[in-house]
Amino acid sequence: MALDLIPSSFKEFLKETGAIARFAWKFFRVGFKPPYEVKEFLRQCFLIGNKSFTLVATTGFIMGLVLTLQTRPTLIEFGAESWMPSMVGIAIVREIGPMVTALICAGRIGSSIGAELGSMKVTEQIDAMEVSGTNPFKFLVATRVLATTLMLPILVIMADTVALFGSWLVENVKGDVSYELYFRQVFAYLHFSDVIPAFVKCFFFGFVIGIVGCYKGYYSKKGTEGVGKAANTAVVLASMLVFVVDFVAVLIADIFYEL
Repeated sequence: MALDLIPSSFKEFLKETGAIARFAWKFFRVGFKPPYEVKEFLRQCFLIGNKSFTLVATTGFIMGLVLTLQTRPTLIEFGAESWMPSMVGIAIVREIGPMVTALICAGRIGSSIGAELGSMKVTEQIDAMEVSGTNPFKFLVATRVLATTLMLPILVIMADTVALFGSWLVENVKGDVSYELYFRQVFAYLHFSDVIPAFVKCFFFGFVIGIVGCYKGYYSKKGTEGVGKAANTAVVLASMLVFVVDFVAVLIADIFYEL
């Protein structure tokens, strides 16, 4: 009787959450067992990392420009312009760089994986792989999840670097700040306690994006309509989970800071 009071949408949410958790557990249970699909893994690293570099670099550059342009007038008003390099550096490395890059990759990579596996599902290519003796989960899912998990931190490092360069460009044009002085101030206030937690959570961002994209595509239904739905829901769900993972990571890091 009490179950009837629970909204059907919430039931579906819980059901899908459990299904994704089982899917992730299957990845850990099956994905690391031999034989290993090394060639497919390297191909996915190239597609996910190299093909996303231009988009991520452009986004990072604009992010550094906009953040500096928006913040500079306020700091000048309070006479704290000299704090600009350290403030922008900490903001980009600790939070803005990883989050924006993860959301960009959730849109590009999550939708791509969902659409690709979804089209293979509706055209029965996955079933054909099983008949031919190939493990489709290891070949399609494990390689993509590992590639996104490993490539996202590298993309974040590239985005942070380009964003800091964009920030220096604004400072150089507006305030005639040299390259050496700007980055000396940036690294003077950056500590391992800023860099390591931000770098570690990027692996979890990549894992979430990969596992959600693969799950939505691997179990897509209803023909071509299901392919579009798989790509769309993969982006939405992966973006939401990125925010959840970021909140948990910041909470855990804050606890360690207090200790």
